[in-house]
Amino acid sequence: MPELYFFEDLSVGLTAKFSKTITEADIVLFAAVTGDTNPMHLDAEYAATTIFKERIAHGMLAAGLITKVLGTQLPGPGTIYMSQSLKFRAPVKIGETVTATVEVMALHPDKHRATLRTVCTVKGEPVLEGEAYVSVPSRASQARAAAAE
Repeated sequence: MPELYFFEDLSVGLTAKFSKTITEADIVLFAAVTGDTNPMHLDAEYAATTIFKERIAHGMLAAGLITKVLGTQLPGPGTIYMSQSLKFRAPVKIGETVTATVEVMALHPDKHRATLRTVCTVKGEPVLEGEAYVSVPSRASQARAAAAE
């Protein structure tokens, strides 16, 4: 897979994936960075009293894996995130491996933008689903930037 897809390289159906096992450290660091210290994520005693019966990862921690795919794989460096919808389907537990998948659904050539299906799964089952809208660098814009240097 190339380091960067220009808009002209994209086609409907093109996909990329990234997988990561969620650790205790990931949850603690995410809480520290965001300030989201909901005991559902950090306190085992509290979490045991909830419908999940154990601590779960922040939903946005799993969603954050989508940005890894967008910014480094598909479309890649230079991609500008414009919007994202999300539907949370199931919790992610410590030790589970989340796979973020991005798929090109539609291309908007007039503005070099793309609509992407975004899904995170655990053991093949969706834990979140959504849609991203991004701006993608074009070859022409890259050539203009290089000429200006």
